[in-house]
Amino acid sequence: MAQAVKAAAPDTAHASSFPEWKKIVSDSFVPLEASPVHPGDTVFSGRLTGRRLRELAIVQVDAMAHCVERTPELINGADGGFYKLSLQLSGRGILLQDGREAVLEPGDLAIYDTGTPYTLSFDKQFTTLVLMFPKQLLGLAPEDMAEMTAVRLGRGHRLGRAVVPFLTQIGRMLPELDGPIGHRLAMNTVDLLSTLLADEAHALPDTEAGGQERLLRRVQHFIDGQLANPDLSPGYIAAAHFMSVRSLHKLFEDSGTTAAAWIRARRLDGARRDLADPLQAGVPVGAIGARWGLPDPAHFSRVFRAAYGQSPSAYRSGR
Repeated sequence: MAQAVKAAAPDTAHASSFPEWKKIVSDSFVPLEASPVHPGDTVFSGRLTGRRLRELAIVQVDAMAHCVERTPELINGADGGFYKLSLQLSGRGILLQDGREAVLEPGDLAIYDTGTPYTLSFDKQFTTLVLMFPKQLLGLAPEDMAEMTAVRLGRGHRLGRAVVPFLTQIGRMLPELDGPIGHRLAMNTVDLLSTLLADEAHALPDTEAGGQERLLRRVQHFIDGQLANPDLSPGYIAAAHFMSVRSLHKLFEDSGTTAAAWIRARRLDGARRDLADPLQAGVPVGAIGARWGLPDPAHFSRVFRAAYGQSPSAYRSGR
């Protein structure tokens, strides 16, 4: 687990000075620079109330005016694989990322990427709820997500009207969230967020060429989420995207491959990673193939050998 998610079990950290707050904030999320919004202020207080739920963290921030910045120097591969969602509960926040600015009033939410520089500033006492989670949980193309960071969502958005009350209630339940139920609720929150962002992504304006590229990315990410499904086929994918099989084939042909080849390559790559993982040395080769939608051991061995030059067993033993 990357060090990025450190907000442990219902844990409360309180700071009565700004130097204390700088350390608490950077230790609780990802490394951040913090500075006062009003340099002449001599009084500061802030509190973090957090819960870590496996790979996710939910943290409520109550603090006086200040600014935090994720600088390029603070970003590294170990903690850049996360998104953070902020729901403004009181006060006002201003989020800057990717050349965009989102002004967040109570009831607004926005997403930002820990792998890219950002700034969050608050000009007065505020409360915000932060959900931090690995990027892959969203199941959305990075290219689409790059267009939705620092975009104000929530109030006025048709799905935001459902997500915001749910998130607000989750914040109230922080002291009670624990174990499998807490994790399930957190995952449900990410699923809701994914639906909201997918709706937002589909509403992005397209050029004709850009629209085809975006559609291909969406189809490819859909496939990545369905690799274990034995029913995954061009017909299944086309139906899920309200297009004909012929249109699906044309979409992939324009990118220099085929739908079937893409599915096979993604399944084999997933199996290859598992076979190379020493923590999965005890998992039977056939079970790994089945996990990635290749349940016939003979077929799995044949296509794996064709792709990597050796059988799955030989590949595993050679690592």
